[in-house]
Amino acid sequence: MSNLLNPGVLIDPARPEPAVLLRLAFRPFFLLGALFSILSLALWAGVFAGRLSLSVYGGPLWWHVHEMLFGYACAIIVGFLLTAVRTWTGQPGLQGAPLAALLVLWLAGRLLLLFPAALPAWLVALTDLAFLPVAALILLRPIVRVRQWRNSIFLPLLLAMTAANGAMHWAADTGDMALQSRAGTAMVMLITLLMTIMAGRVVPMFTANGTGTPRVAPVGWLETLALVSMLACVLLAMQWPGVPPGVLAACFFLAAGAHTVRGLRWRFWVTLRTPLVWSLHLSYLCIPLGLLLYGLSAVTTVVNLSQAIHTLTVGAMGLLILAMISRVSLGHTGRPLQVGGAMTAAFSLLFGAFLVRVFGDYWLDNHVLVITVAAALWAVAYGCFIVRYWPVLTRPRLDGKPG
Repeated sequence: MSNLLNPGVLIDPARPEPAVLLRLAFRPFFLLGALFSILSLALWAGVFAGRLSLSVYGGPLWWHVHEMLFGYACAIIVGFLLTAVRTWTGQPGLQGAPLAALLVLWLAGRLLLLFPAALPAWLVALTDLAFLPVAALILLRPIVRVRQWRNSIFLPLLLAMTAANGAMHWAADTGDMALQSRAGTAMVMLITLLMTIMAGRVVPMFTANGTGTPRVAPVGWLETLALVSMLACVLLAMQWPGVPPGVLAACFFLAAGAHTVRGLRWRFWVTLRTPLVWSLHLSYLCIPLGLLLYGLSAVTTVVNLSQAIHTLTVGAMGLLILAMISRVSLGHTGRPLQVGGAMTAAFSLLFGAFLVRVFGDYWLDNHVLVITVAAALWAVAYGCFIVRYWPVLTRPRLDGKPG
């Protein structure tokens, strides 16, 4: 794969550069996605503590699950993919007015779900549902243009996420809490599958580049086992009728083992002096832990499903996203791939949010306090990103190149 941080891209010199924030998809989507995660978690913590009352689409719990997955996470995913495809294909990236239109579509979904009385429910749902398919079509064009079918793997993933979003909206319309749970869990697993694919591409490369050590070569059978077992977890997490808990647990245990071996092969211990890299390793190792806890929750009472889900969402997803957007933002703006004390602290605080959210009930008697502290740690961590990266994302590249 081409180096994501040193793109060789075809540029039309006759086309003027748009406003800085609209020069590539990572700029607005990373910034607003991070900001939205803080806002949505703050609102959820207030509702959970009984200090706020929200009349949101689907109800507060539906809104919290949906917006962290389809609002925050999907903004980052789309921002990353529409930036990366420029590097993969050598084709110009989405920018200017088309990028602004896609951003408005994402923002419209967030606002309409927060203020659902503005439009009929079907139109609110349709607006929200449109974002991922439109992004998939935009992603498809440069891939087809250069016939780079290897990267078309992300298209069915985006469409599967759209289907999960449709199920979430159907659950909101019908009040089907079981479907809401299955759809939300399926989306968590789809994002986890996406993270495992991307981690296999970038973590060994970033580790070698960041630490000056040899790149770890992939082992074919292990890569296949890790991805196939994760795909099986996606399907089983939907809890199809007739799937025995023991079968579900065995699949998740197998996937956890495969991803543990895969992650350890990437040599976490050589990254301890490189925050941009150890944060990636630490987040990736939360994936097998989350899969293990999910399997245990199916056959024991030692842990519950919420702990497994939040290991994957806060520990893996939250920290991996924070690490990736920190690195990609530096690389794509021509800046050195180094972070200072603020972002190093942010990575640590977010890992602390994971520990509190997943295991806090073991030492704190008040679950409201667990939610509040975890949300506060998340807010500070992502707040550090916004403060540190606002000038990075809103100013031109240091090297004067487009993008």
